Amino acid sequence: MTTEPTRRPLALVTGGTRGIGRAICEVLAPTHDLLVGGRDEASVAEAVAALSAKGCTAHPFVAELSDDDSTAAAVERAAGVLGGRLDVLVHSAGIARSGTVEELTREDWRVQLEVNVVAVADLTRRLLPALREARGQVVVINSGSGFLSRAGGGSYSASKFAVRALTDALREEERGQVRVCSIHPGRVDTDMQVDLQRSKGRAYDPDEHLRADSVAATVRLAVDASPEAMVEELSIRPVHP
Repeated sequence: MTTEPTRRPLALVTGGTRGIGRAICEVLAPTHDLLVGGRDEASVAEAVAALSAKGCTAHPFVAELSDDDSTAAAVERAAGVLGGRLDVLVHSAGIARSGTVEELTREDWRVQLEVNVVAVADLTRRLLPALREARGQVVVINSGSGFLSRAGGGSYSASKFAVRALTDALREEERGQVRVCSIHPGRVDTDMQVDLQRSKGRAYDPDEHLRADSVAATVRLAVDASPEAMVEELSIRPVHP
């Protein structure tokens, strides 16, 4: 009699080529096979190669998530890897456009909401059957701006408030089938944060920010929750004000 080898759980991480997303791939790699998400094929290939060199089974997931056709094609290409099951979907891709209501155009608002909200909802919808089959988990990397909006941050905060509403609704719709966690980091030492601080004319001190791997550790905490438990929402902030 032969037995099939135990299947390792599979995680798809969007925005997996750098910053928080890359750190999440690194922290999940010891126990999960990975689909590394990104919109730039070369960057995704580099991340996949680096993870594979460490002994992880990693596959590319190249998509412009704000584009319906590109997203659909990426999900179709991944079908063989998925095999009808997905254990973890981490939404880490996102953009941050700062500016006052007076400054931001209609297009600025559309792009921010498309990437940070609509793309999250659409990719989740497409993968729900596989998530249900695995009794899997959706983890959304939100922001402290999902709780509080400040001057110049209305568009970004609006997108993060909206995606928090999305996760709240999804959690109740899928309760008992798919676990849903919303993680809200404060300032994180990433390229996005450098650009944000520069746009505000502020000096940048990485020591006043969270490390990306500290945020990744909260994802690991949620993923490792026992089957009867669900980490619904976590806030992680730097100790500096």
